[in-house]
Amino acid sequence: MSLTCIAPLQPDYISPILALYANTHTQREMDFYCMGLCLLSFFWITIQAFNSLAKRSKSNPNSTRPVLPPGPKPFPIIGNLLELGNKPHLSLTKLSQIYGPVITLQLGQVTTVVVSSSTAAKEVLRTHDQLFCNRTVPDAIRACQHSKYGMAWMPVSPAWRNLRKTCNTQLFATKILDANQANRHLKVQELISYVNESAVNGEVVDIGKAAFKTSLNLLSRTVFSVDLADPHSAMAREFKDLVWGIFEEAGKPNLADYFPVLKKIDPLGIRRRLTGHIRKMLDLFDRLMMQRFESRKALDYIMTNDMLDTLINISEEKNEDMDIDEIQHLLLELFAAGTDTTSSTLEWAMAELLRNPEKLSKAQAELKQIIGKGKLVEESDVARLPYLQAIIKETFRLYPAAPLLLPRKAETDVEIGGYVIPKGAQVFVNAWAIGRDPGIWDNPDSFVPERFLGSEIDVTGQNFELIPFGGGRRMCPGWPLAMRMVNLMLGSLINCFDKWKLEDGVTPKTMNMDQKFGLTLQKAQHLRVVPML
Repeated sequence: MSLTCIAPLQPDYISPILALYANTHTQREMDFYCMGLCLLSFFWITIQAFNSLAKRSKSNPNSTRPVLPPGPKPFPIIGNLLELGNKPHLSLTKLSQIYGPVITLQLGQVTTVVVSSSTAAKEVLRTHDQLFCNRTVPDAIRACQHSKYGMAWMPVSPAWRNLRKTCNTQLFATKILDANQANRHLKVQELISYVNESAVNGEVVDIGKAAFKTSLNLLSRTVFSVDLADPHSAMAREFKDLVWGIFEEAGKPNLADYFPVLKKIDPLGIRRRLTGHIRKMLDLFDRLMMQRFESRKALDYIMTNDMLDTLINISEEKNEDMDIDEIQHLLLELFAAGTDTTSSTLEWAMAELLRNPEKLSKAQAELKQIIGKGKLVEESDVARLPYLQAIIKETFRLYPAAPLLLPRKAETDVEIGGYVIPKGAQVFVNAWAIGRDPGIWDNPDSFVPERFLGSEIDVTGQNFELIPFGGGRRMCPGWPLAMRMVNLMLGSLINCFDKWKLEDGVTPKTMNMDQKFGLTLQKAQHLRVVPML
């Protein structure tokens, strides 16, 4: 995943407007500003909408409209925004059950097509991948020109191909990941030490927070050979605040995404605030990179196996200067994508194992037999742990970190499932709906890792029944690292601790499994447990 704007599908844009003024104005002033902004936005949108309709009818007086996919009738101006609610992946799944696997929604001024079947997803992500390879870019992503330099968002171009090639052949290649696996082992060891200390003292562990810190350090060790989540480091605290700030802003619904005419004024201030967070993070990356450049000048410098040295080596081998902007934005996407998504996946997996103790026991039995009870999982062990792998796949099926993936854009009119997706339409693939499709999966809402034992279905983008990382040329290139991180953390946690007691008398049957749709799909209530030795 990357820096995404999946959450802007949520239509609740009134509360952010109120919050914008709450700290600096009286209630009466706040009401006045809110009313004025809403009225101004309404009239501006209305005028623009009618102008757009007039131009369209004037330029094509005799043209016939393409046969769009079916969908609910839109309201004037706002379209189908009210259909979405605060959990769009669920709302869109219900709409697909009414109107079919390919549906059309009018979200403000943006025509949006949602695909909710593996067959239709294959058409979008593979058959017609070339026609859907570019993105519709959320307004927030324009912060610090990230839409220009960010690999996940920039158009397919020579620059994009070079970045993609670097990721596939260098950063996430098997030999590179194998070379720095000792760094990741060390960070997992620290996670187990922290949980063990909590077990000795009978203290509660917040699985999501612990996993986030570990994920951040796993990544920072892999990229920079330093810990960015060290609580004793001022830089670490700054970095963590910046990461959460980016998550918070990028996960907010944005009026400008539904009414592009408002992008000029950034009505909710999301892009402005996100610009501040991203600029600080890029400055931090710049400091780390400059330190490395200086260190490499020393005669006694010992080459590391981290990603930063790899990137510098590539630029030196090509005898050309590094594109600092591209590298910094690549690192920004890597950290934004690889921390929250990994920690939320681990939290969902642990929650399901605690709800299904027989599955937990089965996984622990496999670990005991293959590597020995109480030992950390090594990356070389994973291939011999099919049930652990099945648990991870089943977690991705039920709780894909980005349930609607990243948006795509139709480059021309394209026929999908007998309907025409019009040029310029925004296209979402509902990975959450596909993962729970009863036409594909038996007992689709149940946690059954056994369904993947002996199955050839995996997460590499070749099987469209399971696409947590997307598919086609825009598939998330960091998936090999993500899979290693999740397997290491989950396997080590359940192998080193026999039992887990839920906080405050909560039982597996009464555990809150509600979902919260934001930048990633998270548990609405964090998993807090007391580990037992």
